[in-house]
Order: sequence, then C-alpha cells, then structure tokens
Amino acid sequence: MMQATIKPRLVALVLLFGVAVDCASLGDLRAQPTRMQVATHGPARAVWTKERARAWADSTEWLVGSNFIPSTAINQLEMWQAATFDPRTIDRELGWAESLGFNTMRVFLHNLLWQQDSSGFLNRIDQFLAIADRHHIRPMFVLFDAVWDPMPHLGPQRAPIPHVHNSGWVQSPGATMLSDTARYEQLRGYVQGVVGHFAKDRRVVAWDVFNEPDNTNRPAYLAYEPLDKQAHSFILIRKAFVWAREMNPSQPLTAAPWRGDWIDPTSIKPFTAYMLDSSDVITFHSYDDSANVERLISALERYGRPIICSEYMARPRGSTFQKILPIFARRHVGAFNWGFAAGKTQTIYPWDSWDREYTAEPTVWFHDIFRSDGTPYDAAEVAFIRGITATARRR
Repeated sequence: MMQATIKPRLVALVLLFGVAVDCASLGDLRAQPTRMQVATHGPARAVWTKERARAWADSTEWLVGSNFIPSTAINQLEMWQAATFDPRTIDRELGWAESLGFNTMRVFLHNLLWQQDSSGFLNRIDQFLAIADRHHIRPMFVLFDAVWDPMPHLGPQRAPIPHVHNSGWVQSPGATMLSDTARYEQLRGYVQGVVGHFAKDRRVVAWDVFNEPDNTNRPAYLAYEPLDKQAHSFILIRKAFVWAREMNPSQPLTAAPWRGDWIDPTSIKPFTAYMLDSSDVITFHSYDDSANVERLISALERYGRPIICSEYMARPRGSTFQKILPIFARRHVGAFNWGFAAGKTQTIYPWDSWDREYTAEPTVWFHDIFRSDGTPYDAAEVAFIRGITATARRR
C-alpha cells in the first residue's frame, strides 16, 4: 500500500473521525487468550531453518492470488463486524478467484474486532475459511497494518469519499494505542487468540505479522501519526513475532519490507533487516516494472528461503499481470496482486486521487480485476491469468 498527498477538503473528515476513534479504542482489550487456546500449544518455536522453510514450500503449490476484501466493505472492520459481515458476497467473489486459478488470498484482520467480540470474530474467521476452502483457497492473514487512516473505530464505518483510493482503510492498532507502549501487552490476547486458534489449521497458509510497519503515510495522514511512529512500530513488531511464535503455528510467519533497500546489503535499513531475518519465508512488496522486480527477487535469494510478493500490480506504473506474473511463475515466487473486485475501497483509482480530483472511472484501472458484478475489467487480462495458473498446475 502507498499513498499520496491529502486533499484539503479531507482534513475536516479526518479530524471528525479522529474524535470517534479515541473514544472507541481506549477500552481494554481482552488481554489473554482462553486456557483452551493456550493449552494445546508447546514451547515457542524459533525462526524456521532454511531447510524447514524449503520443505514447507515444496509441500505447497505455487501461491497465486490477490489481496482480498469483498466489494461491499470499505475496510477490515466493515468486512468482519457482525453487522456487515457478508458471506454471500465473499462466496461469490472467491468463486471468481477460483475461476482464475487462484489458490490463496491475503486478508487483513484487526485488533479492535477481538476487543469487540473475540468469540464472534473467531467464528466469522472460521466461516470465512470454510467458504475459502470450498473454493480451494488458503488465505494468508495479516494481523497488524500501519497504512492509511491511523484512527480506527468500531461500529458503522464512513461512506467512501467519491473517486478516492482507499478513502476508508484503517490502521491496526491505530495511533492511539501505537503511541502508548504501556498498552502493548493488551494486544497479546488478540495475536495469541487468533494465531493460537488456527495454529494447526491446514486452511491457513501463512501469517503476515505486520503490514508495512515503517510506513508513515507521508504526507496523507502524517499529521495524525505518532511523532516517533517507526520506533513504536519496531517495538510492537518484535513483540508480535514473539507472541505469535509462542503459539507454535504450523504455518510460516512473515513480514514484508517494501522500500526496496535490500538490493545493496550495505544500505539495508534496520527495520527491513529485522523483517527479513525474522521471517520464516520471505515476503516483499513491489509496484515496480519488470526489470526492478527481477533485481529485487535476485537480492532476496541470498536469504535462501521461499519468496512471496505479497503486493504488486499497478497498471499505470508498468506493474501488470502480463509483465510481472510470468516472472513470479518462472522464479517460483508467490504472488498477491493488490485488489480483486472493485467496490467500496475504490482502488481502481490511483494513489494520486488523494491530491488530484477524479470525477469518473479512470480509463486505466490502477488495481482490481473484476467489477462488482463479476465482469472483468479486461477480458484479455483474465484469460492471461487463467492461462498462466493452468500451466503452473500442470507442472
């Protein structure tokens, strides 16, 4: 995920919803998982060896799918809250994914959902997994996210701002909790409750611990972020990896660097180095053209682990299915493009829709594959995806 400058007319909206979140997120989280969730797990495991990671990859087919949220949801909270959870749309849209040959989806969770109703949240995740399993899809779940609105709140979510990319996506845990390290222990129950509950579930393919934790959303939401956000995120991600490992999951843990600073080992940032060194399997993000994607993959191969690109595909930037997906297939790199069915996230619009006014659908979609009725944005593109996934299955 990335973002551009914020429109002046959005500042008032951000301030308005900031008031709501401070009240909504101050309640105590359910700090500990239940005894039943903990009792079935042994000692915390270490980072997988390279051999263990390779064995996992050898037992897993080439992973290809999208970052997924149903078209009827504007963000993670609207996707999962009981009042707006939409299994019918999820089933329909995962059916479209199955028709493309997709076998995985990257799906974002949120700590406030655990605070709101931990049992109900786990039940809805289980229901989602049952739907996905019927379509032969094994999702990667994302636990925390540092991108877009830093002021999440439970309850009804705001309507999309017309023609603006991801105008309602929210961070987890959000600025209020992230800026208070004394409250981090309250997040242990969320991480261990969710990971522990599904730690041995074959329907879950992997856990993404923290999406772009060092992203400061400059300048879109910079004014509303903690002043030392990166330092706080660094503390939280280290705790989150420990918490998740204490549940001894059978699935790999990972977190994806996105700045591309790993090409030169002498200039790699500490945050990037930590994410790569702590991941059982390597993930990364790139919305770059094919030449740069090849360089990024080659640089990551020195870690000797399976590689997955958990975000790519922005058509106007030269990151297209036709140009990038063959690279991933040839090099056996897992692939999650951004966006699936166009809907309330409005990611058919580019990042610059935050500071450039759009009044109609762009001629070239930025992200997404299908319209909300299942019509492909580009029939030739869909045929290409089906062809490359079919070829991969035959290997």
